[in-house]
Amino acid sequence: MNKKSFIICILIIAIAMLIVLFMFLKNDNVVISDNFIENNIDEFNNNTLNNDLNNDLNNDITENKVEDMSDIFIRINSKVLEVELEDNLATKELRDILKNRDVVIEAREYGGFEKVGNIGFTLSKEDTNITTSAGDIVLYQGNQISIFYNSNSWSYTKLGKIKDTSNEELKNILGDGDVTIVLTLTK
Repeated sequence: MNKKSFIICILIIAIAMLIVLFMFLKNDNVVISDNFIENNIDEFNNNTLNNDLNNDLNNDITENKVEDMSDIFIRINSKVLEVELEDNLATKELRDILKNRDVVIEAREYGGFEKVGNIGFTLSKEDTNITTSAGDIVLYQGNQISIFYNSNSWSYTKLGKIKDTSNEELKNILGDGDVTIVLTLTK
């Protein structure tokens, strides 16, 4: 090692030692006052309170969203049936439309297992192959809704299921031939 390299190494070591010494002295000379502690405790408590309030508010909003997505109603003649909705984009879009107006569907008999009708607009599709059962309500081709009183397998976007109605009751309510179905948010 030549003299120039040796001096550079010594300088680097000296600078490093000065940095370490400076950091040590800086931390060693910190004086914590009572006011500093009290102010930081108050700030911590305020932040905790604000976080708790924000969490409560977020939980309330989430609960209301879930509540908003829970049900719609179907009117067929004089009967009102409650529908538990699926949680998907199509049902969110449908509920947004129902907030402004009821949706009237002229449904026709199809295949001896469903009533199907055009809804007059298109909803987002998330089709999957499913086997339906009585009471299932599905979106077909994005612009048609089918209500099943029997079973079928096909690619649909499931919208929901009619609550508390047996196959026979549903078949009787839907009747033979064409039927007018009203989707609504109110009973």
